[in-house]
Amino acid sequence: MKRYASNDIKMKKYNVNDLLQVMAKLRDPNTGCVWDKQQNYDSILPHTIEEVYEVAEAIKTKNFDELPGELGDLLFQIVFYSQIAKEEDRFQFEDVTHAITEKMIRRHPHVFSDHKIETVEEQSLLWDEIKKSEALEKVSNEVGALSGVNKFQPPINVARELQKKAAKVGFDWLTHEGPIDKLDEELVEVKEAIASGNIAAIKDELGDVFFAAVNLSRHLGIDPDDAISSTNRKFERRFNEMEKKAKENGQVFSELSLQEQEKYWVNVKSGEH
Repeated sequence: MKRYASNDIKMKKYNVNDLLQVMAKLRDPNTGCVWDKQQNYDSILPHTIEEVYEVAEAIKTKNFDELPGELGDLLFQIVFYSQIAKEEDRFQFEDVTHAITEKMIRRHPHVFSDHKIETVEEQSLLWDEIKKSEALEKVSNEVGALSGVNKFQPPINVARELQKKAAKVGFDWLTHEGPIDKLDEELVEVKEAIASGNIAAIKDELGDVFFAAVNLSRHLGIDPDDAISSTNRKFERRFNEMEKKAKENGQVFSELSLQEQEKYWVNVKSGEH
């Protein structure tokens, strides 16, 4: 692989083949990077998840100047896995690109064949039918309505996907009033569990509350991740403002009583309206 001077690096427009060569060089048993050579599927998995969230942050904050770099970091993770697999004679990067290209062509017959689709709803139904037929090809036993949900994604996503799949076979509330009543019911049961002092019961009932909240969010057409992310940002903004106001008044926020801190909270919150 050619070695580039710093000026060459700035001038050259790299492509995916260059990235594959860089990855192979980093993993070279003799001349590669000590850290990169020690990595395996499990050790780089946390980095992959972190990169996914950094891509999401760039998109959510509309930071499009940073998005190419964040997407590049994510692509590097895919190249990393592919290089390890190539070394183990399992598969290589070309197999990854082939698999996704073939899948997209197969799942879009209305684009790549003469199958006609007129609406988004028809496309969604066709997509589900194709995915279900693919699943049936992989297993000989009957596939249930909830099959195909990736249990290793964030729990909120799992809850939403399970609910969506159940809804497709008719197991769903007709309006958002049902999830609201269910959420109220689960909150009562949490209080009862707390009163019992049974930790296992409290955990179980809290899980039901979260599940019911996700269901309500789904019925209202609101992404639960967006909702909690917005609340997280709001809390952080308000908390920072409380500390700032306390400092302006010659006080250390952490040394104030809860009642005094609450006054700052009310003041900051009222100032936003």
